[in-house]
Amino acid sequence: MVEQAVGHTSWNRPTTPYERFCDEQGVPVYRGLVGVYDSRDLTLAPWKRMGGNGCIVDLDGTGGLLGMYVIEIPGGGALNAEKHLYEEVFYVLEGRGTTEIWIDGNPKRQSFEWQADSVFTAPLNTWHQLVNASSSPALILVGTNAPPVMELFRNEDFIFNTEYHFEDRYSLKEDYFKPWDELGTESLSGRAINMGAIVPDAAHCELPLDGQRGAGHRHFFLRMGGNFFNGFIAQYAGGRYSKSHAHDPGPVLVCLNGSGYSITWDKALGTTPWEDGFGDQVKRQDYKAGGFVSAVPGGAQAFHGHFGSSSDPFRVMAFLGGYPVRTQGKPGDEVIGINRDIKLGGNTIEYRDEDPYVRKMFQEALAKNGATFTMPEEVYAK
Repeated sequence: MVEQAVGHTSWNRPTTPYERFCDEQGVPVYRGLVGVYDSRDLTLAPWKRMGGNGCIVDLDGTGGLLGMYVIEIPGGGALNAEKHLYEEVFYVLEGRGTTEIWIDGNPKRQSFEWQADSVFTAPLNTWHQLVNASSSPALILVGTNAPPVMELFRNEDFIFNTEYHFEDRYSLKEDYFKPWDELGTESLSGRAINMGAIVPDAAHCELPLDGQRGAGHRHFFLRMGGNFFNGFIAQYAGGRYSKSHAHDPGPVLVCLNGSGYSITWDKALGTTPWEDGFGDQVKRQDYKAGGFVSAVPGGAQAFHGHFGSSSDPFRVMAFLGGYPVRTQGKPGDEVIGINRDIKLGGNTIEYRDEDPYVRKMFQEALAKNGATFTMPEEVYAK
């Protein structure tokens, strides 16, 4: 008798709980995009659950890991109050207002003000309501780890109606929403970190010199309000760009100042795709302040780099997301960061080893915008 394998060897991917949730919201859902040139270009529609106009964005390479949406608060109005077991980070594109925070069973409310370019969070499972303080609409871009949370619990009633207060996340202290005046140090990498619940002006706040991602690179990590959801703010001087690097999919890069573009290509194509005849497989996404891009489109690691093409300093914020990562080895083993030279076991292509067309493309983009190439020549020395 001939034995036959049981079951199927291929199937159609089912809709995830988060995708079903998005489709039920009655607003436009943008899927499969690499990025968006400007968030203001997206079409919004009335969002009954939220109380404003909005849309949902599910970029290529972020599926199941990171969710995004854009929400407009009407002039003089407010969004509906909500709480939930997923985390959110808000970036104000336009407008000014306040956010009120409270918990079940406690009449005390705390509030803080925000304006254009503010970044803030609402602590996990707290009630929060965003109020517009002007007569013009306010526009906000939001990153969230709702996709893995909805995949884990698969119960919207539990996610939206649990009363538990995470005291370790939100202590009710009077200064909880006071901006951090001094940065801390991230325990593993030794790099700067801001753990406050609000950054009043992310586009212009001071960033310490870091240098890991490129010449003159400035950077601090964001881990807001005790969230697992994290990110960073980084800046490159006018006429400079990041080293190309690779990491797992999920993160989204938001342009805060200047204008620029990102390029990405499959890691299997090697470190010099144009020289090796694969230049047609490199993807490019342009954006301006308020635009954003998936750092790693697709479902695997890919090389990518970020380039400011105007004379202004190029500042970006990353939504790195908030989800468990696969652990390797055993506790105490050395972990090599992605910013180490790929020749030394990391995932970064040093300037001296990059495809020459990377530099040429950047110089052409600068020239088109009347900007000057300022990269120090010594970084290309072999």
